[in-house]
Amino acid sequence: MYYDGYHLWGMHLIWWFIWGSMLCWVFFTPYYVPFQQKKRGSALDVLQRRYASGEIKAEEYIAMKKTLENA
Repeated sequence: MYYDGYHLWGMHLIWWFIWGSMLCWVFFTPYYVPFQQKKRGSALDVLQRRYASGEIKAEEYIAMKKTLENA
């Protein structure tokens, strides 16, 4: 192992830069993780959630549910 300006620990300096860049790209680039994304519910799920939380009354829930099921 020698250093004459072109070699660094047995590998060209450019290769150290390439490997370092690739490692940084792999570990620091944000990527899509399925279980961490918020799941968007269907319209019926949203309606059920609103009814369960008390935002809408039973009559409104039944009417909206019929509308959604017919659509």
